Amino acid sequence: MTDGPYRSVDGLSVEVHDSVLRLRLDRPTQRNAINDTMMAGLIEAVDAAGRDEGVRVIHLSGGGDHFCGGADIVARNAGDQSRPRVGSIQRRLPAQAHRLLPLLCTVQVPVVCAVRGWAAGIGMQIATAADFTVAADDAKFWEPFSSRGFTPDSGATWLLPRAVGMARARELLLLGRKLGGTEAAEWGLIHRSVPAGEVDRVADELVATLAAGPTVALGLTKWLLHAGASSPLDDHLRNEGFAMELSSRSDDFREGLGAFTDRRPPEFKGR
Repeated sequence: MTDGPYRSVDGLSVEVHDSVLRLRLDRPTQRNAINDTMMAGLIEAVDAAGRDEGVRVIHLSGGGDHFCGGADIVARNAGDQSRPRVGSIQRRLPAQAHRLLPLLCTVQVPVVCAVRGWAAGIGMQIATAADFTVAADDAKFWEPFSSRGFTPDSGATWLLPRAVGMARARELLLLGRKLGGTEAAEWGLIHRSVPAGEVDRVADELVATLAAGPTVALGLTKWLLHAGASSPLDDHLRNEGFAMELSSRSDDFREGLGAFTDRRPPEFKGR
């Protein structure tokens, strides 16, 4: 079902159920290549989830055999349209791909991504930005930019060096190396690779675990990890103190403390 600010659009299924926002890219005949309508729908849904106290996890997946073949540049450049004037890409990206990726990195609920088949271009960036990506062993991760004659976007040159190191980022971006799911896990690009038939089960188990967790503390921990990548130690320690102050005032903190005292599993409510 959908409720509140959440709505499906052409090519993107949006559903909220049991505190989980499920986003499924749904253009299987185009390998779920993301067009402008889908991009706007993704941004709207993730942004709303960051303000929605009822959402505790975001789950991203692709319909059909592939996760995402990248941005739909064929559709954008099809037809008899006149050539865009210089600067059109630079003006457009901040409201599209360059809006979505920071949202995924900073939204204060965990993001779980399930990948089968191709995760190319922005599809690879989404999988890298997610907090947990589970991929099929035979999935294919690829940055196609150099083979198309243009430069990376959607945060590729920021995400990849942090995820796999500079040398491997060069291999992926300059040489266009295709990375299998198993190797992506070995490189630390994703959380885990499993046989294709296990992807949904493992991803759903992660979603269930996170949805039952202390949502305030998890969200603040995610913020600390992201902010710490570019903060001096003294600033980051102050951020940790701020996060501790907030999380220790949550209902879930009191529940966790009570469960520890009573020697029982905690029952977090996400508040």
